[in-house]
Amino acid sequence: MKALVYFGPGKKDWVEKPIPTIQNSTDVIVRITKTTICGSDLHILKGDVPSVSEGTTLGHEGVGIVEEVGSAVRNFSNGDAVLISCITKCGACENCKRQLYSHCSDGGWQLGGAIDGTQAEYVRIPHGDNSLYPIPAGANEEALVMLSDIMPTGLEIGVQAGGVKPGDSIAIVGAGPVGMSALLTAQFYAPGQIVMIDMDPARLGLARQFGATDTIQVGLEDPVVRAMDMTGGKGVDVAIEAVGVPATFDICQKIVSAGGNIANVGVHGSPVTLHIEELWIKNINISMGLVNTNTTPMLMKAVQAGKADPLKLITHRFNLDDILTAYEVFGNAANEKAMKVILSA
Repeated sequence: MKALVYFGPGKKDWVEKPIPTIQNSTDVIVRITKTTICGSDLHILKGDVPSVSEGTTLGHEGVGIVEEVGSAVRNFSNGDAVLISCITKCGACENCKRQLYSHCSDGGWQLGGAIDGTQAEYVRIPHGDNSLYPIPAGANEEALVMLSDIMPTGLEIGVQAGGVKPGDSIAIVGAGPVGMSALLTAQFYAPGQIVMIDMDPARLGLARQFGATDTIQVGLEDPVVRAMDMTGGKGVDVAIEAVGVPATFDICQKIVSAGGNIANVGVHGSPVTLHIEELWIKNINISMGLVNTNTTPMLMKAVQAGKADPLKLITHRFNLDDILTAYEVFGNAANEKAMKVILSA
């Protein structure tokens, strides 16, 4: 089979690899029909995630068809159409029993990190019963690919961890795919004001189409001054960091209100300065972490009911064999006006 393989910082290629086989009785082998590229993949390629070994197949999102199941698998059979979760979970360990699936003792974020991932023609999914979801008949598979990672990440680590409530003012710093996912899912909670902050005017335009009430273009205006002006000098109730660089986290620290929340969603590859000398007196909460994907079933129902539309996030489509071109487009998102790409086998 062909797979997109990581060969060290800045190095990747579409190469031949053996088709994965069942290693444990709970494994499921899935033939990929659609996958995508995530900002986390770009962080890996930059060297921001040193735990990823050379030779690993990248990718942790996608949908496909079950090709083979281990002897202990009960929920799936050959030929089933499935959504692949970015988080692998055994369902039995102490953390899984707390729904802290991202820290499963035999799972968590493995695909495209600790084990071979989904940017390939086939992938092995450990603990398949708990790590796959059946695709409802007639569902749009491209939309469901967005539910592998970015939609639950934006919802759980941004919106829910940030404690968004009806009437709140929220600011999302970073109008990339995860920031846009936070924007879409924040609207479940009826905030009064959603401010999107980014450097890219095209993305800010999309954010307005997706439901942002206000936008701030970094470079044209000072985001801190503007955000404080918008809120009468109080700051926002919830500041969601969705980039993963020190500058964007710093904006969140400066615009959060007293009693507010900072929800860090971005993948940080370098340290940030925590201005505790200013924040200690403001009674704020700071949250961060990996997605647990416990909202995936709810999001699937919301998509099926027309209450959420992840298709809005897809801007480019490629054949899986053209994945290197897709990486070029996704990696130059501003010039290409790219949000999420779909790769179809």
